[in-house]
Amino acid sequence: MSESMAKTLVGIMIGIAVSEHKIHSIDDAAQVYVPGLKGSEIGTVSIRALLHMASGIRFQQNYTDTDDDTTMHRELLSSKGPGSVAVVKQFNTRLAASNTFFSYASLNTEVLGLVLSHATGMTLSSYLETRIWQPMGAEADARWVTDHTGQELAWCCFNATLRDYARVGLLLAHGGEFNGKQIIPRSWIVDATKPAPPGSLLALGRGQHPGGYGYQIWLMPGSRGAFALEGVYGQRIFVDPQSGLVLVHTAVRTQALDAPGEAELRALWDGLLTQFISSSASAASGGFGE
Repeated sequence: MSESMAKTLVGIMIGIAVSEHKIHSIDDAAQVYVPGLKGSEIGTVSIRALLHMASGIRFQQNYTDTDDDTTMHRELLSSKGPGSVAVVKQFNTRLAASNTFFSYASLNTEVLGLVLSHATGMTLSSYLETRIWQPMGAEADARWVTDHTGQELAWCCFNATLRDYARVGLLLAHGGEFNGKQIIPRSWIVDATKPAPPGSLLALGRGQHPGGYGYQIWLMPGSRGAFALEGVYGQRIFVDPQSGLVLVHTAVRTQALDAPGEAELRALWDGLLTQFISSSASAASGGFGE
């Protein structure tokens, strides 16, 4: 189970849809592509603001049984639910103007999923299959949980094998190119993972997360330009574009936001990256890395 690593897949597909002119501009409001959102605050939010988790719409996500995230999840999975458009429209209180502050909310990704399916005329699963999964040579089928109308739960609930998750990581590490094919526009990967200027709402080191945020993807601390797909219970794909090193972590933690578990995983990643860089430098100079 991907948990929120699926958010990055949605962000990638937005980039492909832009390159195919299915989406004209990420500065368009969501309601341009999803007419059912007209008349709601979330419908007025631009795709760019949704990508940046900066919609300005109130949505509580603290991983309790009573927060907005849980409410949305339950309603979308209900066999008697009203459907995705009606569910997201109920979160209709604006706290601030879009693009003025960062607030991580699965609501934003669910709306991006609706934009994608309406703009492309395809389900998220079919679009992912034909634009990414098959072109990158995935070795196994993947699955995506849907609501009773057939709309995927865009912010979560994607399922794939560890090796195919690694292929996704390698695809991103190489600027959207894999097996000699440019699958995702390189310019989109650059824009999606570009660190924000210091002091901006998406900058590195702001808030509780040590990194910054791009287009539905976490940016890791440091100057290497590394980034990560992250799920709430420890699902991770760490990517270092400079070296091409990728780490996939599919272990499921028992608690959300497990600080000791996260510290241990990041120490592993840092150690592997340091050793990889050292070995590569030694080999390049004619020495022998361990």
